[in-house]
Amino acid sequence: MLMAAVLVGGCYSAWRADIRLADALPTEWEGRDVVLSGVVASLPQDFERGVRFNFRVEESVAPVPATISLAWYRGYRDEEMHVLPPIHAGERWSLTVRLKRPHGNVNPHGFDYEGWLLQQDIRATGYVRPAEGNRRIDARAPGLTYAIERVRETVRQRFRDALPDAPYGGVLVALAVGDQRSIPPDLWKTFARTGISHLVAISGMHVTMVAALFAALTGWGWRRTPALALRWPAQQAAVVAGFAAALAYCLLAGWGVPAQRTLYMLGCVALALVLRLETAPSRVLALALMVVLVLDPWAVTAAGFWLSFGAVALLFLVGSGRVGREGRLLAAIRTQWAVTLGLIPALLVLFNQFSLVSPLANAIAIPLVSFLVTPLALLFAVFPAQMFADLAHAAFALTMLPVQWLGDLPWAAWHQAAPPPELAAVATLGCLWALLPRGTPARWVGLATLLPLVLWTPPRPPAGEARVTVLDVGQGLAVHVQTAAHDLIYDTGPAFSADANSGERILLPYLRAVGVRRLHALVVTHQDNDHAGGAEAVLEGIAVDRVRSSLPENHPVRLIAGPRDVPCTAGQAWEWDGVRFTMLHPEAGSAATRSNDLACVLRVEAAGRRLLLTSDIEAASEASLLHRAADTLPSDVLVAPHHGSRTSSTPAFIAAAAPRWVIFPVGYRNRFRHPNPEVWARWSATGAGLMRTDAAGAVHFSLGAADPQPEGERTRHPRYWHGQ
Repeated sequence: MLMAAVLVGGCYSAWRADIRLADALPTEWEGRDVVLSGVVASLPQDFERGVRFNFRVEESVAPVPATISLAWYRGYRDEEMHVLPPIHAGERWSLTVRLKRPHGNVNPHGFDYEGWLLQQDIRATGYVRPAEGNRRIDARAPGLTYAIERVRETVRQRFRDALPDAPYGGVLVALAVGDQRSIPPDLWKTFARTGISHLVAISGMHVTMVAALFAALTGWGWRRTPALALRWPAQQAAVVAGFAAALAYCLLAGWGVPAQRTLYMLGCVALALVLRLETAPSRVLALALMVVLVLDPWAVTAAGFWLSFGAVALLFLVGSGRVGREGRLLAAIRTQWAVTLGLIPALLVLFNQFSLVSPLANAIAIPLVSFLVTPLALLFAVFPAQMFADLAHAAFALTMLPVQWLGDLPWAAWHQAAPPPELAAVATLGCLWALLPRGTPARWVGLATLLPLVLWTPPRPPAGEARVTVLDVGQGLAVHVQTAAHDLIYDTGPAFSADANSGERILLPYLRAVGVRRLHALVVTHQDNDHAGGAEAVLEGIAVDRVRSSLPENHPVRLIAGPRDVPCTAGQAWEWDGVRFTMLHPEAGSAATRSNDLACVLRVEAAGRRLLLTSDIEAASEASLLHRAADTLPSDVLVAPHHGSRTSSTPAFIAAAAPRWVIFPVGYRNRFRHPNPEVWARWSATGAGLMRTDAAGAVHFSLGAADPQPEGERTRHPRYWHGQ
């Protein structure tokens, strides 16, 4: 039976994947203007430069996927003026757009944007072009899903109007309609450090609470109405009403996996009571799991899937089949202990951290958020009286006073390198053993299995060798060089907006996942955004011993670094663990005015193998290097100057460097069209192996006794949705 179930499940998932992948944008239609019409199918999300929304295509002049993600920018973009009209969910529009196939950065332990798009059934992304034909066709397209989205947008706007400048207004929106994008990043950090992120999502607890409230009210009224009570048992009427309320709340809240899981479990219980059948908790959970996976096989790629079902399974483990009675306080402590302990392996695998203050923070936040904040937020959603919004916000602000204090403690969260799957599996079994009923022999052995997990440190290269990762940060550059006991970051990638940058989104999660807790050097080659955009976040997020840069004196990075900052100068050299680092450019007292001509050029040498990191140098800088230090340029691996721009990679420089491998750090379909075809052909003519990060993902290789063999992350960990 197990083998048959695995076979059927695998075939079903492959069939669904084949159907979804077939709904693709043809390559020849990427980057071309397409006129189409359809409906705004999601809540429009404001961002710094415009608005983003999902669009359900109804008619198109080109073969485009059924659902696409569009951005509509305000102001100037690509030298054209964009006028941004008001956009609302459920409207039908005719638009001129430019699209591209799903693509995201692929880095070790990083967020898989392409996988997320697949799960959301979004098969192309793009932006609206300024065109006279862009017009609203219908303000209210018919359809249940569009009507639900309009209601969600109306409720969200009510909160924004009632609490325009409130610090926790976004949290109330998330509790009411499941829209979490209004919550500031700093608040998310506090939630993660205190382990209460599940409370500001539409969790199973919130859905159960709504269902229980409506069931209790229906049962109370039903029993007091003889005509109804004689026609249908009050208990059955109550559970049906509770399920209906839960369904309405899940639809309003965006239909997330935790909400679905709870709804299906409530449906199983309600159906069993109506049909007078016995149910077992494990069977109810299994049926809910089956329904989720039948409807959405890609739910397993979401962290919420594992945490939601795992938490409920743990509650069933410690709460079912117990003999004897215990007080509510003791039961609450036991269940919180079970969830905290049992989810440690999953949290380390998924997020590389877990909260040490989670039990106390949840003990404070769960009662207040579940029984005070959420009901008040839902009351305001249904009855928009200002009093309810103010009370809900005040209650959450009160909750955050002790929670914020706990989150600010330096030891609030345990950060851990990403553990191997086998250690996580053993620790999971050990936690389950430790949570078995009292009297189970040697329960302490289960706790002992956590030690290898939390003490795990990834292996580092041996002395005399260096491990290098050219990260995939889009149109930008970030390189990690690791020796036996030291770590260096060369550039930090771009800043995407005022609140998002590659340092926070890519570099810091990567460094934590590979076990780096301190940088011994951070090189910020020059002030261009695509190289220095993430530097401030790195300096604030991890200990840094030394900063080397060619930034202006008043640049924020230099001000933050303070006495740790040292200007890059040709001739600087140091050695770590048998690996030699030499700065080749710029010259001391250089009179160059262009930031690219001041970029720091670094050579890394290990066991006779050389890596040349050239940043954004152009022809003039290359000529200077050829004049001053031509003998230092020969390399085994070279990161292409200026992303392969036509202003760099002169024939003389290529001949002098003569690398075996050239890596181009570029963004997918970047607007600069890097690498330039002539430059690519020039490097290709040398016989060197060429790799580009937009196609390979992060590129890994080692400098040591053996020849370096660069390997892309997309090849190392292939996924069928990565376009392979």
